[in-house]
Amino acid sequence: MRIDILTLFPEIFEGALNASLLGKAIREGILEVAITDIRDFATDRHRTVDDTPYGGGPGMVMRCEPLFAAVESLRGRSSLERVVLLTPRGRRLNQAVIHELAQAPDLVLVCARYEGVDERVRTGLCTDEISIGDYVLSGGELPALIIVEAISRMLPGVVGEWESVTTDSFYNGILGPPQYTRPAVWRGMSVPDVLREGNHAAIARWRRKEALRLTRQRRPNLLGACDEEDRVLLAEIEREQAEVEKEKKS
Repeated sequence: MRIDILTLFPEIFEGALNASLLGKAIREGILEVAITDIRDFATDRHRTVDDTPYGGGPGMVMRCEPLFAAVESLRGRSSLERVVLLTPRGRRLNQAVIHELAQAPDLVLVCARYEGVDERVRTGLCTDEISIGDYVLSGGELPALIIVEAISRMLPGVVGEWESVTTDSFYNGILGPPQYTRPAVWRGMSVPDVLREGNHAAIARWRRKEALRLTRQRRPNLLGACDEEDRVLLAEIEREQAEVEKEKKS
């Protein structure tokens, strides 16, 4: 897969794209990430990419000309079928969106800055808009890195064991289960017996149940698509919770 990132600050990406599993994926050719400096497509000697907004108001707005030229320069290397503007106005990023993006052969991420981009960039150039949350950042560079990192985990060969990906939070629609490693007891806190007894079916059931328990406590909105087996486990969790509440009152 190829991902092109258009930015005014290419230096932001230097360290992140060379580290850990993401750096490994790029070095091994599983993922190709190319950085394009939008200022290279400015038409004046000052490399100007922004201007004051029509109608007045604070701040500056990124201009059409360099953005259109930067994206169009990728033609032949990218299909330009998915050109994503990173903006607070976009649809909320979640694991389902990552799955969707990871299916594309290539992707262009446009990092906005200042007060945003000229509206004609949104309507005439970009095919999608994505937000990573309801808060304000200085630009789209960090959201772009989050998207690249999340997509890289979906590509075969990046994560050593695919099961590590399929047990991640949100991969199957809910939060992930608790995880433990050695020692078996630490400061009086013990690893659950079921995880040490070697019964793989029991372990799988425990993990799913605890994942559902955490999701019920912290993100109940994610439980809408549960199947019959999950509903059985949720009923057990509710009975257990009722017992706990009963003991507290007695």
